Amino acid sequence: MAHQASEPSKTLPVDGMSRWKELEPFCPFSREKFRQLVLAGKAPPAHRLSERCTAYQNRELHRFFADPVNYRVAGK
Repeated sequence: MAHQASEPSKTLPVDGMSRWKELEPFCPFSREKFRQLVLAGKAPPAHRLSERCTAYQNRELHRFFADPVNYRVAGK
């Protein structure tokens, strides 16, 4: 029996962390624009899990997607 890739999730989990490919279907911005928003403190920051693995906290992503215009990183 051949291994089939699972279908992408239709929702972003509330808990946990997501990499860009898991977040991309829900994001109204390009990867570069999202990166610029992160640097400006207007989008959730990425967390380095290893040299080649970066992920975002899902709770912060949900907060951002609920009100992207007024979102600010706590403490900035």
